[in-house]
Amino acid sequence: MTLRASLARLQPPTMAGYPGQQPYGGGYPYSGQQPGGYPGQQPGQQPAGWGAAPAGIDPQIYNWFVAVDQDRSGQINTVELQAALRNNNSSQFSPETCRLMIGMFDRDNSGTIDLNEFQSLWNYIQQWKQCFDRYDMDRSGNIEAGELHKVLTDMGYRLSPQFVNTVIYRFDTVYRRSLKFDDFITVSVMLKNYTEAFRARDVQQTGNVQFNYDDFLCLVFGCKP
Repeated sequence: MTLRASLARLQPPTMAGYPGQQPYGGGYPYSGQQPGGYPGQQPGQQPAGWGAAPAGIDPQIYNWFVAVDQDRSGQINTVELQAALRNNNSSQFSPETCRLMIGMFDRDNSGTIDLNEFQSLWNYIQQWKQCFDRYDMDRSGNIEAGELHKVLTDMGYRLSPQFVNTVIYRFDTVYRRSLKFDDFITVSVMLKNYTEAFRARDVQQTGNVQFNYDDFLCLVFGCKP
């Protein structure tokens, strides 16, 4: 079964240095291809010992949830999610990316996600995958500095090439001057969170804020998905 994910269209920037209200790219339908690394239940095939998908849950997503839920707890933790997700080069997603994504959809603060939360997470990953593929101009499976600068600009962020190079340096653990898919998700989530925290302190919405040292540390350490 084909999943389709609809995103709001990009909004133009409204404040100096700020992205628009919908910073996540727009209108990328899921291609229907199963990303590398997801457990290989065939569409429509129910795992042994489990019934049909509950109402409102896509059967394919239900099959993947059951395959990822290794301890049959009905919840997926960071370790289980990491074991299931792969980048284009077949490397696992980083623990940090998995933690961030679970934190975004863990509505009851249990440190895990249930089936409904997993479906939301799955659709979120597909949205980002379509965005990533669109800007991976050379089809290398990675986002390079120029590509990253373009995607952030199109999202509505107005950031310098120096900042983009700093991001690449920070997250490029294999020294290829590019970001893997999981790094791209992490950067996007962190940038959104820090921007929202900064904007909350920018009472006049000028793009400038005065911090003392303690406020700065509270901003940095207090940002969570």
